[in-house]
Amino acid sequence: MHNFTSKTDLVLPELALEVSEHLGFSNKETANWSWLELAGSVLSHYVVDQEQRLQALLTWFYRDLGFCAKQDYFSVEAADLSTCLVSRQGNSTTLATLLLLLAKQLDLPLEVLLIPGHTVICSRISGVAKYIDPLNGNPLTRHQIHVFIRGELGNAARLKVKYFKPASIKQIQSRMLHEMKAGCIIGHKFEQAMECCNLLLQWHEDDVHLNRERAFIAQQLGCIKVAADDLKHFVDNSPHDPVTELVKIQLRELDENSETYH
Repeated sequence: MHNFTSKTDLVLPELALEVSEHLGFSNKETANWSWLELAGSVLSHYVVDQEQRLQALLTWFYRDLGFCAKQDYFSVEAADLSTCLVSRQGNSTTLATLLLLLAKQLDLPLEVLLIPGHTVICSRISGVAKYIDPLNGNPLTRHQIHVFIRGELGNAARLKVKYFKPASIKQIQSRMLHEMKAGCIIGHKFEQAMECCNLLLQWHEDDVHLNRERAFIAQQLGCIKVAADDLKHFVDNSPHDPVTELVKIQLRELDENSETYH
């Protein structure tokens, strides 16, 4: 298992391209050439006025280059930044990340907001916050952002201040890993899904829900002892979680099975 926690300087897109190659989704060199081509070409859209510069970036990115939402939106390909660079199709997180990086090339103050169920771009030109949907470049209102949140968490979900805090590189990469993990599970790529969990646990070792997710994946791979150990860790460290009793039942069922080695 590769140890990404040893990196002292987390830089995008390099980190995401390295993770993608490590997981076997893409070739880092090919993706990096695509990035260098974009990073060089975007400089031709540098104009003095920041608002005009942002509009030029959005027009170039969506209309001229054709970046868009991938039809198979929840696939691992949509969640992988390397694949997004080459195919010019992605999900809200990969497209937002590319826009953020290209904006830096143009000295534009953009931020990534990781709201539940969606990723949003925030522009703060002249101190005024404006929100952009990275799937198409269209403006978003706070009401529309609230709709995304309610769609993910339920109608009672509130619009919290924390949703509007800019994401760090570590948080962006973690979101991409979570979405790649989900895409792997949908595509029955359980070995890669397991490694996504392993990488996430390097950064979030106290997140016992990752142990529970890894237990499910391990069970699909027939690694019963690994699954049981993760479920026991979950029970021991979250006794008051609403699903703990259900997990205890899962544990008892696993104890009746023997480990399958691959």
